[in-house]
Amino acid sequence: MRSRRIAALLRREGLYSSHLTTWRKLRATGEIAGLEPRKRGKKSVPRNPLAAENERLRRETQRLEKRLHQAEVIIDVQKKLCDLLD
Repeated sequence: MRSRRIAALLRREGLYSSHLTTWRKLRATGEIAGLEPRKRGKKSVPRNPLAAENERLRRETQRLEKRLHQAEVIIDVQKKLCDLLD
């Protein structure tokens, strides 16, 4: 019964059973990507490969800026202390 329906569909669409055989072989070898099942749902956004490095460098810059500010405060206090002692 099923083969009759398939044959009727092929006749109606003007196709031959050899088309099905060829398409199945192509699908099996992965040459027809459009026939592969697709995942449903929201598509993931590809992450920039440099994003992690950029984030690491940003954190390091913040840390170094904080240390620089501390060093500037210490130097300023030392200058004031030197001026008071002279």
